[in-house]
Amino acid sequence: MKAIVRSPGSATVINAISTGCGSAFGINLHVTVKASLKPSKKTFTADRDVDTALMEICVDEVLKKLEVDTGIDIKTSSTLPVASGLSSSSATSNAVVLATYQALLNDGLVSDGTWDDKDILNLAIDASLKAGVTITGAFDDASASYFGGLTITHNPRREIFHQGPLEEQNILIYMPNRKSPTAQSDVGRMKLLAPWVKLAFQEALKGNIYHALTLNGILYSAALNFNAGIALDALDAGAKAAGLSGTGPSFVAIVPDEKLDDVQEAWSIYPGKLISTQVDNVGTQVVNHG
Repeated sequence: MKAIVRSPGSATVINAISTGCGSAFGINLHVTVKASLKPSKKTFTADRDVDTALMEICVDEVLKKLEVDTGIDIKTSSTLPVASGLSSSSATSNAVVLATYQALLNDGLVSDGTWDDKDILNLAIDASLKAGVTITGAFDDASASYFGGLTITHNPRREIFHQGPLEEQNILIYMPNRKSPTAQSDVGRMKLLAPWVKLAFQEALKGNIYHALTLNGILYSAALNFNAGIALDALDAGAKAAGLSGTGPSFVAIVPDEKLDDVQEAWSIYPGKLISTQVDNVGTQVVNHG
C-alpha cells in the first residue's frame, strides 16, 4: 500500500545562519512524495532533474533507525523551486521521512505510535545535515514546513520558542534567473551580521514579524551581494514586508489584496519569475494512508 505525503516550503523571517536563532513560515508550494514498499531494491524518481541523494539518505536513516529491511519506491513531485531560498530541502526531507514511516505503518512493519512528530522532524533534519544541503540543520525552516504557520526557533538546541498560525496573507515571490544552494553560501560574511540580526530576531519575538522579515532580508542581501532595492521596491509599492528568503536568490513580500497588482508591477521590471501564493498553516500531512 502506498503512502502519499505533502509538505510545504517556507519563507524566511529570520535567517539563523548568523546567530543560530531563526524564524520562518509555511507557504502554499509543496513537495509531494509517494512511498510504496517492494520486496527488495530501493528506487527513487523525481518529476524534474534533481539529485536524489537527499531522498536516499532519508529512507536509509528511517529504515536503519527502525531496524527494518525492505525495498521501497519513492516518487516525488513538486511545485516548489529548488535552490531558491524557499526550503525545498527541508520540505523534501520532511515528506520523504514521513511517507516512508507511513508506508511501514500501512504494511504493519512498525506499530502505530512508534514515532511522534518530533521524532520524524528530527530525523528529517539529521538526514539534511548528512546530505550536506543545510548549514545549521535549518530547524526554523524544517519546523515551519512540518507544522505550518510561523515558527521562531533556536536551531542548535532544536527548541521552538513560538509555533502557531500566521495571518492569511498574499505571498509574492520574485525569483531571479539563478540558483543559490544554501551550502555554498559565504558563512563568514553572514556571521558579521550577528549584532543586527539579533535586533531583527527580538522584533520577531515581540510579534513584529513584518519589521523582522524586512530588516533580516535587507541585512542578508548586503552580506550575500543581492540587490536590496528589490525589497525596497516592493515596500514602496505597498507590501507590508519584503526581503531575501534564506540565502536567496528569492525575495518574498507579504502583500495586502489591494496592493498585489502594484507590487507585481514593481517587480515585473526585474528579469526572472514571479510566483503568487499564500501562507500555509497546515504543514506536512499524510494525504493518502494506503
